[in-house]
Amino acid sequence: MQARIVKATRENRHGKVKALQWMLTHSFAAKALAVRRVTENKGGVTPGVDRKTWFSPEAKSQAITTWRRHGYKPQPLRRVYIPKANGKLRPLGIPTIKDRAMQALHPMALEPVAETRADGCSHGFRKERSTADAIAHCFNALTFKRSAEWILEGGIQGCFDHIAHDWLLAHIPTDRTILRKWLKAGYMEDRQLFPTEAGTPQGGIISPTLANMALDGLDARLKAAFQKRRKMDGKYTNLRVNYVRYADDFIVTGRSKELLEQEVMPIVRDFMRERGLTLSPEKTRITHIDEGFDFLGQNIRKYQGKMLITPSKENVKTFLGKIRAKVNEKKTVEQAHLIRELNPMIRGWTNYHRHIVAKRTFDKIDHEIWQILWRWAVRRHPNKGKYWIKDRYFPRNGTRNWVFSADTGDPLALAGDTPIRRHVMIKLEANPFDPQWEQYFEKRESDRIRNHPERKRRDIRLWLNQGGKCPVCSRPIKEYDAGETHHIIFRSEGGKDILGNLVIVHLNCHKQVHAKKLKVVKPATARWL
Repeated sequence: MQARIVKATRENRHGKVKALQWMLTHSFAAKALAVRRVTENKGGVTPGVDRKTWFSPEAKSQAITTWRRHGYKPQPLRRVYIPKANGKLRPLGIPTIKDRAMQALHPMALEPVAETRADGCSHGFRKERSTADAIAHCFNALTFKRSAEWILEGGIQGCFDHIAHDWLLAHIPTDRTILRKWLKAGYMEDRQLFPTEAGTPQGGIISPTLANMALDGLDARLKAAFQKRRKMDGKYTNLRVNYVRYADDFIVTGRSKELLEQEVMPIVRDFMRERGLTLSPEKTRITHIDEGFDFLGQNIRKYQGKMLITPSKENVKTFLGKIRAKVNEKKTVEQAHLIRELNPMIRGWTNYHRHIVAKRTFDKIDHEIWQILWRWAVRRHPNKGKYWIKDRYFPRNGTRNWVFSADTGDPLALAGDTPIRRHVMIKLEANPFDPQWEQYFEKRESDRIRNHPERKRRDIRLWLNQGGKCPVCSRPIKEYDAGETHHIIFRSEGGKDILGNLVIVHLNCHKQVHAKKLKVVKPATARWL
């Protein structure tokens, strides 16, 4: 169905697209998938203003069967605030579980249209794209000798909070009656109801798609204005205007500072003004590539003509601050427990930066974390000598000395052990909803799984032999899914840790298998490598 929507959108058949969207959003299967999505993610336990959640199978089943468009009225959002990196607070609007399910249903029909119409240079909140693609795009636009040397760093002032409702209702190809109800639902704070006259709330499932569609189109305007060569100093030259966007943060490159100030900036401002948006004075500036700039937590800069992308100083500082806070709040826990708390943080941060020039930074991080943990150990035993503390908390592990490890469990992860591997940027025209790109994305997924630093060799082999699919639900197991190893014959019944007795399944599927005592069969198509 989604592939047919893509085809109809590509052929500009508005009526056919609308009919397909209506069929998709009113089907039983789509409603079931929407309920599954909102109840299985981490936010599934977070209630809205009605304080309700759907935990039991009966509640989920009732939600699917009693779900109707006619008479639907969303409840106000529950307003909460989370801290931002600059010390300010970011407002979030949390819908009720029923409204989240409705918002999860409509993107199924809207995302194929959004993906087909999207700017190729947009990488945020899009399927199969990531910050690594945005950074790789920046590298390709700036790395060569003849590349642009000036960069307009752009940020939008409260993007989600200020998008004009009139523009969304006029340009978003979805059920406008339902969309209007979402936009005008208001929010509750301190038991008071506040109306919403603009914006789409951060925290809503459909909000990223709406924001992306509102910001799409700037790339076409910039190309129309600057793609042709211009005569300068008696020669026709390329103006080197390139546009890269991730969510509401973007950059525009240009041949000169004057070009960006006098010609590019007015086009960007007019584009944003049409959508009720303005540029943020704090985030918007023009920088030379030799000075460098921070984008998505990484610093992009040329050193004597050589492009280097490294973790930004602010990002490193923030990460170490989180490590210190975690260690300080765990003053009395066992060492093994502290290691289990820190390892996901270290691995997550290093995996984010493993595609850039980060080896020296990783070594620095390991040294800083060692100092934090040494002080933690010394404070726990003020009457013990340093040699005793070293033997107790930092013993030899294999060929390595001074390893923060306990008698049980894994040792502390080291950032320096993460291999640096260049990320291959996605093709800008690739569409994951288009069957024509199916083989391309399958190859990217296979390469990503093979090269994932935290995947055990056994799990990679199992994933490949299963064709990348869960044998319980037959859905793809993505790199970012919570895949778990399941024993076909339980270990309690004599099952062994051999490949023939193992499969990789989704986390939720694994729970169902054990709760309902389901029988799992290894896929017949499995080919052992």
